[in-house]
Amino acid sequence: MTKFKRTLILTLIAVWGSLVPCRIIADNVLLPQPKQIAEESGKFKARHVNILSPVLEQQWKAIATEMGWEIDSTADATISVNLVDKIPQAEDAQKEAYRLHIDKRRITIEAVSDHGVWNAMQTLRQLVSKERQQSVVKCCDITDWPAFPIRGFMQDVGRSYISLDELKREIDILSKFKINVFHWHLTENQAWRLQSKIFPMLNDSINTTRMPGKFYTLAEARELVDFCKARQVLLIPEIDMPGHSAAFVRTFRHDMQSAEGMKILKLLIDEVCETFHDLPYLHIGTDEVRFTNPNFVPEMVSYIRAKGKKVISWNPGWNYQPGEIDMTQLWSFRGKATPGIPAIDCKYHYVNHFDTFGDIIALYHSTIYGKQKGDKDVVGSIIALWHDRLMQSEHNQMLENGLYPHTLALAERAWMGGGSEYFNGDGTNLTAEGTEKFKAFADFERRMLWHKEHTFAGYPFGYVKQTHVKWNITDAFPNEGDLSKRFPPEDQTAEQYQYEGKTYGVRQATGAGIYLRHVWGSLGSNSVPTFYKDAKENHTAYAYTWVYSPNTQTVGLLAETQNYSRSEADLPPKQGTWDNRGSRLWINGEEIMPPVWTASHTVKSNETALGNENCVSRPPIQVELKKGWNKVMWKLPVGGFYTPEVRLVKWMFTTVFVTPDGQKAMDGLIYSTKAPKGQK
Repeated sequence: MTKFKRTLILTLIAVWGSLVPCRIIADNVLLPQPKQIAEESGKFKARHVNILSPVLEQQWKAIATEMGWEIDSTADATISVNLVDKIPQAEDAQKEAYRLHIDKRRITIEAVSDHGVWNAMQTLRQLVSKERQQSVVKCCDITDWPAFPIRGFMQDVGRSYISLDELKREIDILSKFKINVFHWHLTENQAWRLQSKIFPMLNDSINTTRMPGKFYTLAEARELVDFCKARQVLLIPEIDMPGHSAAFVRTFRHDMQSAEGMKILKLLIDEVCETFHDLPYLHIGTDEVRFTNPNFVPEMVSYIRAKGKKVISWNPGWNYQPGEIDMTQLWSFRGKATPGIPAIDCKYHYVNHFDTFGDIIALYHSTIYGKQKGDKDVVGSIIALWHDRLMQSEHNQMLENGLYPHTLALAERAWMGGGSEYFNGDGTNLTAEGTEKFKAFADFERRMLWHKEHTFAGYPFGYVKQTHVKWNITDAFPNEGDLSKRFPPEDQTAEQYQYEGKTYGVRQATGAGIYLRHVWGSLGSNSVPTFYKDAKENHTAYAYTWVYSPNTQTVGLLAETQNYSRSEADLPPKQGTWDNRGSRLWINGEEIMPPVWTASHTVKSNETALGNENCVSRPPIQVELKKGWNKVMWKLPVGGFYTPEVRLVKWMFTTVFVTPDGQKAMDGLIYSTKAPKGQK
C-alpha cells in the first residue's frame, strides 16, 4: 500500500468516524471508548522495543516494564512519539487529543502535548493482551479526544482523613482511565487537615473532633501534587470558607467572616498558595452558610486572584456574576450554571447517597448538565465522596461508596460525551433488553467487569453483573399503615390481581438493585425516576423472579432493602429484620433471614461507624439453589418516606446470586419473569 493510499484511507476513516462512532474491534475492553477506532490486520509482537519519545521518559519505562518489553535502541520494533501542531478532528480538545496507529512492527503516537501522549499510553495499555506469556497488541488505528476537559473525583478528607498512600492508589489507577482531576476537600467542621506552620494549633488534636492527629504535612501535600502531575492529573485543593469552618472557630475563637477572622484566614491563604504555588486553582467552598459579611467573598476572591490563582466556588453558594469568579461547581438539584462562568457539574454526583446497582445506570446514561459536549459554560463533571458518616475503614469507604464503578461510569460519559437525558428520563431504570440504551449499558458493564477482574484485582470493587437479572413487580397495594398486612401475591402469583374491587397489574424490571422510589424522589422536575412514577407512602409491593440453576448448589446472595447512605446518621435494622419496614424474602417458599447486624445502637450519631448494614460490606448470605427453577420473592412494605430510624427511606431492594466469595455474579443461572410450567 502506498503512503498516499494509506493516508487517503485513514482520512476517510477519520471523516466517517466523526459522523458515527466506529467500534470495529470486536469485544474490546477499552474504557472509555475512543471516539474513532478501526481494526487492521495483524498484531504487534515484540520482546525488545526501541522507544523514541521526546516526553514522558519515566512513564514509558514503566509501561515497558509492565508489558515485559525490554527497551533496546537497536530493536526494529519501534514505539515512536511525534508532537504535532494539531489533531484536526479534535476541535477544541487539542491538549488531550491523540492518534494511535499500531502495525506489526511499529506503534506511532501523534499528540499536541504530553497530556495527549499520556492518554494514548493509557489506551495502549488496554489494547495489550498476552499470548504465550508475550505481550501483543492488535493492529488498529485510533483518533481520540475528550468531550469534556474536566473528568474527576473528589475526596472529603476534612471529615474523614484518608491516608496519603490510599489517595495515591486511587489517583494512580483512575488516571489510567483518563480521569484527570483530583478535588481535595481539605477542611471541614471536624478538622483542618492541611498542616499550618504559622498556626500549628489549627491541626492540634484538641481542635479536631474526628480522627485527631491526622493531617497532611505541607511536604506531603507537595508530594501529592507531584504524584498527580506525573499522571496528568490536576489537583484542586479546597479550603472551605466561610461555612464548614468549625475547626477554624474552635482554634481562633473568631468566625471567618469577622474582621479578625479574615486577617487570620488571609495568612493561611498565603501559606496555602505558597504550598500549591504551581497549581492554577484554589476552591473556596462558600456553600451551606449564612453570610453576615457581604464583603467576605469578594474580598477573598480578590485576595486569592492577586496571588495568581483562579478561584472555584460551589453553586448554590455565593451569587456570582460573570467575571466575579473563575469557575463554579454545581451541587444538589438547585445547582445552576451561570452563562459566562464555566461550571463543573456535580448536581446528582454525590455517590455517598448512591446505591451499588441502581444509581450507576442513571449516572451512565446522563448527560453532563444536559450537554452533549463541553463548551465555555460547562467544562465537565466530578464524582464526590462526602464522608459525613464515620466508616470502619478506608477499604469500606471506597467499597460502599462504589468509588471505582461510579467513577468509571463518569470517566466514559465525560470522555465520550452524549447521554440520553439528565437523570430525569429513565433514571435508575434499565430499559428493555434489545434497546440501544440497554445494549450500551450492558457493553459498558462488560468492559468494566473485565477491568474489575484484571485491572482492579485486590481493590474494593463491589459491583457485579446485573443486566441478566429480571423481575416481576406488582403495582403497590395500600397497606393503610399496617406493614404486616397480607396481599394476594403471597398466596399465588399472577399476571394481575384483584383486591378490594381494584385491579393491580404486574410489570417487569431488570437489574440487581431496583429503586421503587428514590430518596431524591420529591425534588421536583429534576428528580430521579424509579420503577414507580408516583410512589406513595403506606403501600406494599411484591417483586419476584424464577432462577434456573443447572444443578443443586450453594451460592452467595447479595440482598438488602435499604442501601445506607454514607452521609446519614441512620440507625441499623433491629436484629432479625431486614429493615424497619417489615420487608421479607423467600426462596422456594422458605424465608431467608437477614444477617446478624454488627451494629445495635439506638441513638443516632454520625460518629457511630456503619457496620455491615450495606450488603457489599459483609460476606454474602450462603443459600442453596435446587436443580431447576427456584422462585425468589420479596415483600416490600413502606410506611413513611421519612422515619425516626432512617431520615431518607430508600424504597428499594437488591438481590443477585453471586459466587460464595461475592466477587462476581454466579455463572450459569437464568433469571426469568415467566413462571415455569406448573408453578405460580
